[in-house]
Amino acid sequence: VVAEAQQVWKAFIHSASSREAAGEAIYAALFDSAPSLQSLFKTARSVMAMRFMNGFNSLMSAATSPSALKAQVEILGFRHLDLGVTVPRVVIFRDAMIDLLTMETGSRFTSKAQLGFLTLLNYVGGAFIYIRREYAVRIKIINASWRTANNKAADFMDAGAEGGEGEANAGENQEASEDAAQEK
Repeated sequence: VVAEAQQVWKAFIHSASSREAAGEAIYAALFDSAPSLQSLFKTARSVMAMRFMNGFNSLMSAATSPSALKAQVEILGFRHLDLGVTVPRVVIFRDAMIDLLTMETGSRFTSKAQLGFLTLLNYVGGAFIYIRREYAVRIKIINASWRTANNKAADFMDAGAEGGEGEANAGENQEASEDAAQEK
């Protein structure tokens, strides 16, 4: 199943005039099927197209090794923490990719290859949702703790600076009092 999916992926890449064109096809397929998803991506179209291409390429390369695939999915999952990855969005993305591969590769997109892509895309989407659910809260806590620690350090530094000035003023006042006492 994985081997057939990888063959279809290679056929898809070779059917395009370039890797950039393959990435553009992925981008167009996704956003033609769900224009509302476009607001999630702030990067320029050409950059996003290459990110899609590179992301899929890395997933397909790692698909034969469960540990390599897990590592790759985790990397991509943490990159997607800020996006609202949901089950309906995963389904939209998955279906857009399946439709694109069906259209571009024709009869080479066998039922085994389709099963491979469906399984891979469901796994990746589920992992993104899991990573967001499990780690987003932890990262927010770490960020809040870091801000608190930095604020406390800044307060401490400010208090130290003020204390130093206060000591200098107290010293000046004592010297002035001593000078006044000597004059009497």
